[in-house]
Amino acid sequence: MSSLGTVLDPAGQPRKPGALCIGAQKAGTSWLAQMLGQHPQIWIPPFKEVQYFNHLFLPGHRKWIDWHYRQKPQEVRDRHARRGIPVPPDLDAYLNGVTRGKMFHNQWYKRVFAPAPPVAIPMDFTPEYSTLPDEGVDYVARFLPRAKVIYLIRHPVDRAVSQLRMNLQREGRRPQTLAEWMAEIDNPVLHDRGDYASYLPRWQAQYPEMLVLPFGRIARDPHGLMEAVEAHLGIGPWLYSNIAEKVFASRNPLQPPPEAIAALEDRIAPQLAFLADHLGADFVAQTR
Repeated sequence: MSSLGTVLDPAGQPRKPGALCIGAQKAGTSWLAQMLGQHPQIWIPPFKEVQYFNHLFLPGHRKWIDWHYRQKPQEVRDRHARRGIPVPPDLDAYLNGVTRGKMFHNQWYKRVFAPAPPVAIPMDFTPEYSTLPDEGVDYVARFLPRAKVIYLIRHPVDRAVSQLRMNLQREGRRPQTLAEWMAEIDNPVLHDRGDYASYLPRWQAQYPEMLVLPFGRIARDPHGLMEAVEAHLGIGPWLYSNIAEKVFASRNPLQPPPEAIAALEDRIAPQLAFLADHLGADFVAQTR
């Protein structure tokens, strides 16, 4: 996603997105957004995650989604300020327009993608969508029946550890004892985003052509992965800059002790068994 080069069509009309990236959290969605944000045939909102369908169907998300929309437009402006580049008036007007007044209704959602150039496919990158209940996925399929959907799968243990470290850093917490670490491992929030056995069949039932990609290909074969994404989205090839760079690499030195990792592996073993049965052992090997 181009942080300063977002192209806006100020005369654009409200439109639905043509593609979704639904997750998983901590599985490379920011990297993929950074890559596709460079492609002239893809348009991603400057704040990346729209958070629309989970606002409708996951009420527990609404409080932090409100925070997301208070913070993200300012982050866009701050990025410009750090680089000494003024915020284009069209971008400033757009950020104000989608974050003021009544939000989270169908017309608002389509307005989010209105500035996409006519030649570009608008795309919504919101990892939380992967966790929608059945009625939420059904709603998405009725509203966006022709959308192209992408789901990145990371090894469930690695994904959970990455999420745990991120959550601890955000909350300013630092477990000291093994008992405290074991309590963190038992937190259901840690397991929800990686519940592939529940979420993957639910989405594939509505989008049988959904592109499912293993996280490990980002490091081992980024060019091949992007070729698969381009083919799925029906866009031409592109020469991506910084394709080998990590996005949002964790700087948190905290690491769960071996006993906590072992407990996490035991708890998550059914997810690995599901992935092996559903996608094959070769796919699982590429998730890390």
